[in-house]
Amino acid sequence: MSRIVLTGAGGSLAADVIPALLEAGHEVVAVDLAPPNARPGLVPFRADVTDLAEMRAAIAGADALVHLAGIPLEDDPDRLWDVNVRGTQVALEAARLIGVRRAVLASSIHAVGFVPAPDVATGLDLTHVPEEDRVPDDVAVRPNTFYGASKAAVEALGSMYADRWRLEVVLLRIASRQAEPTGRRHLRTWLSPADAGRLVLASVAAQVVGCTTVFGVSANSGRYVSSTGAARIGFTPQDDAEEYRDRVLETPVEHDQSAGWLHLLGGEFCSPEPPRASGSTTYPEAQ
Repeated sequence: MSRIVLTGAGGSLAADVIPALLEAGHEVVAVDLAPPNARPGLVPFRADVTDLAEMRAAIAGADALVHLAGIPLEDDPDRLWDVNVRGTQVALEAARLIGVRRAVLASSIHAVGFVPAPDVATGLDLTHVPEEDRVPDDVAVRPNTFYGASKAAVEALGSMYADRWRLEVVLLRIASRQAEPTGRRHLRTWLSPADAGRLVLASVAAQVVGCTTVFGVSANSGRYVSSTGAARIGFTPQDDAEEYRDRVLETPVEHDQSAGWLHLLGGEFCSPEPPRASGSTTYPEAQ
């Protein structure tokens, strides 16, 4: 059994990951401003990820850090820099100071959102695209939003802590994690809840030297991205969005926000007005 410190423990991604860690026999220190209630194997810990003293206290005695905390959609840049970027740096610094070697960081497909997708001229059928033509895990960053830029910074921090202080860092470029696919783009980018748990389990257990980058995507037959990184860390996704194809295609094209954006990894989040966090403001017009 390992003691895993998991930040963002009150979030939806953590709700998928924590049960998998507990079932595998790990003890989970659940860090959040509003952590989930205690249960066997789970220790709630209230802490602010931007506060170094609080994070050092949370990480003390841990074997690994799983850093999921952050604002998960487009938002005001100042908030994104503070929570997503500073929060990651503080979490990594706490891990370094305590002596925790393994850090698993939640990045996003939106860090590379403007990367062109594999050829989609054949419509929705990408099942015959050769593996070498799919987008590699370590493709260079091309963020599509301020949120994506914050995740690109998360990746840069992970890389620096691996190179400078020899942490073992796994960067997870998480794609469309939700209960089931609801749009055409999700047939390529879906990450199921169960596969999200498998992804983090593999990231904690894998043999890692330095910093490695892995796309967090299920075993979708028509996926945009390579499975090389997944294989490298022993992540074997088991779910396939193709099972939902007929249901997804029942939605008319004109009612599917993603339909006009299948040529880019980040889909409709590459639009001039991407989906945003609730209550956040739109971009000001140029004067």
